[in-house]
Amino acid sequence: MATSFDLGALFQVWPSFLSPSRPFSRPYLSSLACRAAASPSGEDLEALPLERTVVRFGLPSKGRMADETLSLLKNCQLSVRQVNPRQYVADIPQLSNLEVWFQRPKDIVRKLRSGDLDIGIVGFDTVSEYGQGNEDLVVVHDALEYGACRLSLAIPRYGIFENINSVHELAQMPQWTAERPLRIVTGFSYVGPKFLKEKGLDHVSFSTADGALEAAPAMGIADAIIDLVSSGTTLRENDLKEIEGGIVLESQAVFVASRRSLNTREGVLEITHEILERLEAHLRATGQVTVVANMRGNSAKEVAERILNQTSLSGLQGPTISPVYCKRDGKVVVDYYAIVICVPQKTLYKSVQQLRSIGGSGVLVSDLTYIFEEETPRWRKLLSQLGL
Repeated sequence: MATSFDLGALFQVWPSFLSPSRPFSRPYLSSLACRAAASPSGEDLEALPLERTVVRFGLPSKGRMADETLSLLKNCQLSVRQVNPRQYVADIPQLSNLEVWFQRPKDIVRKLRSGDLDIGIVGFDTVSEYGQGNEDLVVVHDALEYGACRLSLAIPRYGIFENINSVHELAQMPQWTAERPLRIVTGFSYVGPKFLKEKGLDHVSFSTADGALEAAPAMGIADAIIDLVSSGTTLRENDLKEIEGGIVLESQAVFVASRRSLNTREGVLEITHEILERLEAHLRATGQVTVVANMRGNSAKEVAERILNQTSLSGLQGPTISPVYCKRDGKVVVDYYAIVICVPQKTLYKSVQQLRSIGGSGVLVSDLTYIFEEETPRWRKLLSQLGL
């Protein structure tokens, strides 16, 4: 039997789509109508992902994580084009059939789970907290090398905690009972309790807060906190300390995807592959420089032997050596060989000194943008996870 619905009720269910800055397309309205017909109350709309063909990429909308994410993508020649900074939708010209959606990090994870996003970049702490072990979430790249922090348990330096320096010692304190549990305030209500249960703390109560957690013990409303820590300065300034065994997890920015989308939505796997390749190649090149120099020698092999005897000149797989041709007395001769190697930027001066010591001259140095391997290891791992 056909189900009827009130279009006005539909607009009440979807107030965020009534803005004149967001044009409606007929297929989009039809899809909304079908969803509203399936659930006139609107209660199940979140559980019914829209049918669509475009791939959706979720990025953090604000803060340092957002800035560093856009910077990384730009360095990978994947600049995000946002026509209007007030809009939440953008694109990446190099990737067709892709929409970029700016969202809060926790909403990126939630919408990956619901199917409203296909891929995203967030902190691993956010994936752990809001993903809650959901097997549909796949971490495609686990180390994007920014947003580094740790989720850690911290206790006061004073009072009954003065001589407590480990989670084991904390668990052995006789103060914690069913009537008087250890009180912890945190914004991580999933991974926090899970961690302490695994550590053997049975008598614990949790309260939730989003900011200024460091003040809670001094105010007497909590005994300890579980919060993100970067340098630890804020903890020290509030007379708190981390303890041995108290790190819940280490976090940094990660590239994450929906397993269902990778397996079923057209184009998601291919776009994920290209983004992953660019990320891996760029991050592999970060901190490396190309060094080109001329070196006098009798043969390429003889020059190679001199270079490989120097510990910092081996490059990625060994030096590339080619003859330098010049004309002398009307004849083409080879007196020099050009060598090309990659060296870490932090050891550049040492490498230049070693080149000079074995006859290198005319040294040129240039930055690297990409280092593509024969195959991306994380791509092979992803295909294995997907059973492909």
